[in-house]
Amino acid sequence: MSPIIKVLNLKKYFKAKTDIAGLLARKASPVIKAVDDISFEIAPGEIMGLVGESGSGKSTIARLLTRLERPDAGEIWIDGLNVNELAGRYVKEFYRHVQMIFQDPYESINPRFRVYDTVAEPVKVQGLAPKSRHSDVVHRALDRAGLKKENEYIHKFPHELSGGERQRLSIARALVMEPKVLIADEPVSMLDVSIKAGILNLLKRLSRTDGMTILYVSHDLSTVKYLCDQIIIMYLGKFVEIGRAEDVIDHPKHPYTQALKAAIPIPDPAVHRPRVGSDNIYEKSLLAIKGCRYSNECPHTMDICRSREPKLRKVGPGQTAACYLYK
Repeated sequence: MSPIIKVLNLKKYFKAKTDIAGLLARKASPVIKAVDDISFEIAPGEIMGLVGESGSGKSTIARLLTRLERPDAGEIWIDGLNVNELAGRYVKEFYRHVQMIFQDPYESINPRFRVYDTVAEPVKVQGLAPKSRHSDVVHRALDRAGLKKENEYIHKFPHELSGGERQRLSIARALVMEPKVLIADEPVSMLDVSIKAGILNLLKRLSRTDGMTILYVSHDLSTVKYLCDQIIIMYLGKFVEIGRAEDVIDHPKHPYTQALKAAIPIPDPAVHRPRVGSDNIYEKSLLAIKGCRYSNECPHTMDICRSREPKLRKVGPGQTAACYLYK
């Protein structure tokens, strides 16, 4: 089966802030390599998890896939279309098939629009249905998103909704377009645990029942293992491990993935968990590391790790890792 999403040698660099660049001028290039020469594929109907600490480049990939950012190099193919070369009416057509759910439901929804108008707006802009059918289309999208009592919601403003209801409204706004691909950028990170479960079950149902392809961006390994078929672990703009969800979580190969798993909190104050990541993530991004980007923090660093960048290689059935431990 041909992949519905295919990314080749994608790069996106940002200029560093002046104060940071000045501070590290002698040690680093004033460029943050948010996404640095990465490639991956997602099959139709698959849920791919993209995991890493804040600043690793996850959200940048999500924004590149939805044309909210433009790449410096590389190719993005979605449903047979070269995303970087789309222009004119083809961009509008692109957004009928690719939609994004943002992390913050409080910022991504227009506070002046009622629920009905929020969901109906893309229908009007795209001309998805005649005006006489707008109400039916909106009600169906709200129902699919889990806002079952649609008539109780359609006249409400966003401030009258709970956080979970707002996120379901964001999902309804995306679903009304009947997309083939859904990019979910940490959609449950701001929600309570009980609300998270409902949203995750909704995303799983969209994939299993409707055949929707989903890229799920998160830093939470537990939700990723529950939801996703495949997982990509990302660190400072690079992929360090890729594989089936259960393999990567239960049998992590890369030291960074192992550190992420070890840092998962346990509800026992007597258990000490190591801290992953640091407060100087942008400084780490700027440092001109010739080899593995995790070499300054890895407990298994060898000489080759500091001189040559490791490539992804097979470390198990369907599992790859960029690490010289498996040379």
